[in-house]
Amino acid sequence: MEQQAFREARRELGGFTAAAEKRLLVWLAARLPAWVTPDHLTALGLAAMAAAGVAYASSRRDPRWIHAVNVCLVVNWFGDSLDGTLARYRQKLRPRYGFYVDHLVDAFGALFLLLGLAASGLMAERVAVALLVAYYLLNINIYLATYTLGTFKISYGAVGGTELRIVLILANLAALWLPEVQILGQPRRLFDLIGLFGIAALAVTIVRSAAWCTRTLYRMERV
Repeated sequence: MEQQAFREARRELGGFTAAAEKRLLVWLAARLPAWVTPDHLTALGLAAMAAAGVAYASSRRDPRWIHAVNVCLVVNWFGDSLDGTLARYRQKLRPRYGFYVDHLVDAFGALFLLLGLAASGLMAERVAVALLVAYYLLNINIYLATYTLGTFKISYGAVGGTELRIVLILANLAALWLPEVQILGQPRRLFDLIGLFGIAALAVTIVRSAAWCTRTLYRMERV
């Protein structure tokens, strides 16, 4: 059977830090030793997220572990953002393999991070689960759109993966000093409020993106 030709999707990245980040990643890729491969960086990114989850869980006993979470998030950015740049810089692209492995790793990374956050006591378990489900739904929509429309949307508006890491690092630092806030006279966990806002933002993004993709595909294949 003749194998169907693979068409690599067009990447859309428009985050607030995208331009500066791209220059930095190319600079780093040019200076990595030859023995470092994109697979090494992908594995490093996943290990960093697993370590971040463990550090979150450990912060239940000692809040200073939050600093380790932030270090892990920076290491995750290095591995997760640089693996594709390194492959493109060295002209050693494996688009199907890279797309599959990179985003499977992202799914496990989110799982490790939110399980650790729930175990930390900083966020209610049900909020963490709902946030994880919303994240997965958004990614399912992104991957379906990538397959059907040939466009891989990495960011929405000014927010992409790097911006989310920055927000999470700042939230971690804030939680060290103010783990709870008063809302209508009742104490509420800061991360619960952040999680609920994240769920709402993801839900709106999913609905808007799904509506746009559905209209676009309907017009493309109007009967």
